[in-house]
Amino acid sequence: MTEVGAVVVSWNSGDVIGACLDALLRLGLTEIVVVDNASSDATCQEVRRRPVRLIANPWNRGFAAAVNQGVELLPTPLILLLNPDTELLGGVEALIEACERPQAAAASGKLVDEAGRPQVGFMCRRFPTPAALAFEMLGINRLWPRNPVNQRYRCLDLNPDRPAAVDQPAGAFLMFRRDVWRELGGFSECYYPLWYEDVDYLRRAALAGYRVYYEPEAVARHLGAASVSKLAWEERQWYWYDNLFRFAARHFRPFEYRAVLAAAIVASLLRGAGGILVKAGVGPRAYARIMRLAIKRLLAGGRESKG
Repeated sequence: MTEVGAVVVSWNSGDVIGACLDALLRLGLTEIVVVDNASSDATCQEVRRRPVRLIANPWNRGFAAAVNQGVELLPTPLILLLNPDTELLGGVEALIEACERPQAAAASGKLVDEAGRPQVGFMCRRFPTPAALAFEMLGINRLWPRNPVNQRYRCLDLNPDRPAAVDQPAGAFLMFRRDVWRELGGFSECYYPLWYEDVDYLRRAALAGYRVYYEPEAVARHLGAASVSKLAWEERQWYWYDNLFRFAARHFRPFEYRAVLAAAIVASLLRGAGGILVKAGVGPRAYARIMRLAIKRLLAGGRESKG
């Protein structure tokens, strides 16, 4: 069997990372590397109780940079990337087989919640289009989740029990080839601290002619947002929009990029006004900041750096 190493990026994950690592250790992988982004809880203590390699960053380098750190330390041709709030239940062999197919870049499996239900809509998506991102920002997908744009974007037509070629599995559970990672220059560290780095990586792989596979025999239990929920709400909004704009600048045509920025301005106005109606406070301030960022980039005419 082809050797596989695992990378787990952690940030204040002390309450969940133990189960993640114990499941990985039962598989007998070549090596497991945990890259911790300056956790302030007991994450590092939990990791040190187990025979895995720990890289304890003195500051939060961001998810993409931490992934790259971990991959650089592993000698294996295949890398299994897992979030610390996942617990691998089995099926690694199916991922290995998929990654060994001609022109394969990566493979992923079925993510299930605590009740064992597939996390359809999250575990695999198609690459975002300007319309999909506009619908997301404007809240249309929340108000009308079964609209055609959202159904396509979130792969709501995917049969979770059948293998398929897919665009964008979640970075929470992803096996990828080291040689492709090197060819593509790794994960782009301009996406900080998280969001869209995995989408960008898989989009670049697709543009280079590679394929990505979904294999339902591989299953991992996923709690979801264990670390993200510890960010302040205002920070979550800012990082998500900022990295969305970066992705759009890189991968959309100039007029599509400007349309995304215009949608963000309208969404910020609507959400900020809604926040004022409910209660004055952090919401309106957060969306005012996002709106200023979108206006600044719109006035730049898409000429800002794509990095």
